[in-house]
Amino acid sequence: MAEQYASGPSADSAGPPVGTPGPVDVVIGRRPEPVHDVAVYAFDGMTPFELGVVVEVFGLARPELSGLLAAPWYGLKVCADRPGSALASVGGFSLTARHGLDELAAADTVVVPGVPNAFGGEVSPGLVTALRTAHERGARIVSICSGAFALAAAGLLDGREATTHWRYAELLQQRHPLVKVNPDVLYVDGGSVLTSAGSAAGIDLCLHLVRRDHGARVANSVARRFVVPPHRDGGQAQFIEAAVQPVEADDDGVARSMRWALDHLAAPLTITLLARAARMSDRSYLRHFTARNGTSPMRWVITQRIAASLPLLESPDGTVEEIAAAVGFESAATFRHHFGRVMRTSPTAYRRGFGSGAA
Repeated sequence: MAEQYASGPSADSAGPPVGTPGPVDVVIGRRPEPVHDVAVYAFDGMTPFELGVVVEVFGLARPELSGLLAAPWYGLKVCADRPGSALASVGGFSLTARHGLDELAAADTVVVPGVPNAFGGEVSPGLVTALRTAHERGARIVSICSGAFALAAAGLLDGREATTHWRYAELLQQRHPLVKVNPDVLYVDGGSVLTSAGSAAGIDLCLHLVRRDHGARVANSVARRFVVPPHRDGGQAQFIEAAVQPVEADDDGVARSMRWALDHLAAPLTITLLARAARMSDRSYLRHFTARNGTSPMRWVITQRIAASLPLLESPDGTVEEIAAAVGFESAATFRHHFGRVMRTSPTAYRRGFGSGAA
């Protein structure tokens, strides 16, 4: 059902005398000004999920928010380099964007949900120009997943912290060295420029924008309709496949000590014990291990213990204390500390999100 808003003459305008019937303007299907316009970029070869997230959050009518909004809901425009042309989507269907990049450049919030080929390095020159124009106007610029490459190409991420999908993070840093790439977080709020990680992190960032604009109560309502938590703890580390790292079959001392350590993770491990397994002195072992692996032996052991704990946390069996002991941590507190540092979430939150009973 179309939304209806009635408006009459303002107190300052000349109008009919009090008590005299006068015209009442009724606007059907439009929101009263000022509307916060959101423009999302669509392109040929896109994946529909990220675009759909933006449309779902900002373009869906939300009668359940009646009475909660202090300002009108968003207006949404899907924009493309060539409006009116069919854009192919992954999955074998196509869509047509009605609006062009001039309207994207004029929006209050601009969302780039991806680029056609992050590895190829090509970003639409028209999009780059529109992003710069929008940013200079004071618009809020947002990226999801590989969309960060477009923001970086426009120079909007220079000197800023930003994120993208973990599989693109190293490439983004190499291609744009002035960007401070953080591959661990779900999103980065830089005020006027915001970036998010892979696909589903776009939901987190869009809900964050709603929370910024309309408050937590409205954001929570939108999240409930999405059937997602209004805020997720942690970062991308928890979503990167983590398994106990295999060790090559060569028989050098460091490799031998690593294989031995993986077989004895539950036992107390020290540099001396690892060096003994490698048949080296402590000092020589530290030097060779760090040169080979780029990290210290004990930091590597902690990472392997965290990796070994993940399948245990995904099982309903065992308490956090029992799992901590099973993978070699001296206490649950120590386990939680290191788990938080590596995974950017807590063991309990990880179990809640990835356990066998998780929805």
